[in-house]
Amino acid sequence: MSIDYKVDYHIHSYYSDGTMSPVELVRKYHDDEYNIISITDHDGIDGVKEALTAGEALLMQVVTGVEFSTEYKNHEMHILGYKFDPDNRELNEKLADLKEERRDRNRRLVKKLCEMGYEMTLEELEKSSPKGYVGKPVIARLMVEKGYIPDVAAAFEPGKIFESDDVKAIKRKKMNTVEAIQLISNAGGMAVLAHPGKIKSLGEKGTAEYRENLDELVRELKKAGLKGIECFHPSHSEEERMDFVNLAGKYHLHITEGSDYHG
Repeated sequence: MSIDYKVDYHIHSYYSDGTMSPVELVRKYHDDEYNIISITDHDGIDGVKEALTAGEALLMQVVTGVEFSTEYKNHEMHILGYKFDPDNRELNEKLADLKEERRDRNRRLVKKLCEMGYEMTLEELEKSSPKGYVGKPVIARLMVEKGYIPDVAAAFEPGKIFESDDVKAIKRKKMNTVEAIQLISNAGGMAVLAHPGKIKSLGEKGTAEYRENLDELVRELKKAGLKGIECFHPSHSEEERMDFVNLAGKYHLHITEGSDYHG
């Protein structure tokens, strides 16, 4: 007899660029009758223990989670980590470094946006975010409040604001993908390739070149310790989902599903 579980392994809280607290998220998913969830904030685990405590109170399984922005060779991708020890020293030291690197990038980003006519300060942005995290969605929400743009999506239109060449050139140093996988593994967790359909450097989707490049990438990351692929994500087409499921099967990797919920 099979047992069906309702799961979401990709959720963001207000400790990164989501809008809800970890407790609110656990309560929401509990009310929606989910069995297992993981809050996977960007480059941080500040909300993990709150989520675990809320899960225990509601008798709901909550798995420790994080999402790292990484790069490998010429590929930029995200790596999800699950079931790690949130008190792991190596992990927390790296997260502290990433937080400072993000703040440095944001200083440069705010300066450029001001030059483009969108007046704001980093302090203003940090105050607008419940826990001080500043990412592009947080900046876009403040731009809406200031009347610079009609909605958040406008900040991400092709060639506009965040998609302009000047802004895209302002990058922070990303973690090496293999380093991220090993960091998660060393903390007792499992690393999963997030939404592979969003990796832009593999070639045109659906082509033989794309599939070959993705296969090679997954094969190399499996050797580095990758344990799964997020096959089911809102950005994936049905055809992509099946391709990713088959790829996971080929390399004996776990298949995960996530909504990438931000609130």
